[in-house]
Amino acid sequence: MNDRDPVKKVMLVDDDNDVRLISQMALRDVGGWPTIAVASGRLAVALATTERPDVILLDVMMPDLDGLSTLALLRADPVTARIPVIFMTAKARPSETERFLAAGAAGVITKPFDPMTLAQRVREIVIGHLAAAQ
Repeated sequence: MNDRDPVKKVMLVDDDNDVRLISQMALRDVGGWPTIAVASGRLAVALATTERPDVILLDVMMPDLDGLSTLALLRADPVTARIPVIFMTAKARPSETERFLAAGAAGVITKPFDPMTLAQRVREIVIGHLAAAQ
């Protein structure tokens, strides 16, 4: 992480403990980012307003509140509406990816992912998203 890095803090939302652990280690140790890891969309929505992450990595398939519903709640709140959200999913067929992007996601990362390149991929998506928003 450096001063010009648009990502300073990450929120990771996934109901799978192993995915959370591996992702958090990759984002923290390789990306150098403080990472808030939570197991549910509801907790992510509640914490995003106070934690103010620079990007949210969001699992699509979760019990209780799925990724698309979580994204809708984040977009409905003015405090979290502009935070880039990247879906992390095993469902990365082109039609699914198009649906996620149309719903307002900044990008999609396919599971399984390479922990060594996860931070760079997140950075690339955020930089592209910010450039497109200008």
